[in-house]
Amino acid sequence: MPEDYTFHPEALAEYVAAMSYYLEEASATVAQGFIDEMEVAVRAISASPQLWRKVDTVETRRYLMHRFPYALYYHWEKSNSRVTIYAVMHLSRKPGYWHGRLGS
Repeated sequence: MPEDYTFHPEALAEYVAAMSYYLEEASATVAQGFIDEMEVAVRAISASPQLWRKVDTVETRRYLMHRFPYALYYHWEKSNSRVTIYAVMHLSRKPGYWHGRLGS
C-alpha cells in the first residue's frame, strides 16, 4: 500500500476485525480477497483523494468497496498530501457512529 495514508486506530481495528471475520467465517481465500480490495481502495484514494464524493462534513469523503459491503471514510490533508482513514465501516452499521474520531 502507498505510504501517504494513515488509519485512525479504531479504523485499523475495524479493518483487522473484518479480515478476521472473513478468515474465520468464510475462508482464507475470501479474507485475502478483502485484503486485496482494501489495498486497491487505499491506492485509489491515495492517488486521487478528491475523486470520491463528500459526505457528512466538508472534509469527509466516502469510498465504497465493490465486492464487500464496506465503505472507507477519510479526509485528505492537502497541506501534507496525506489521507487519514477514519472508518472501515460495514454498510449495515449505523451511519455516523465514527464521527467522534474526527477530533482525535
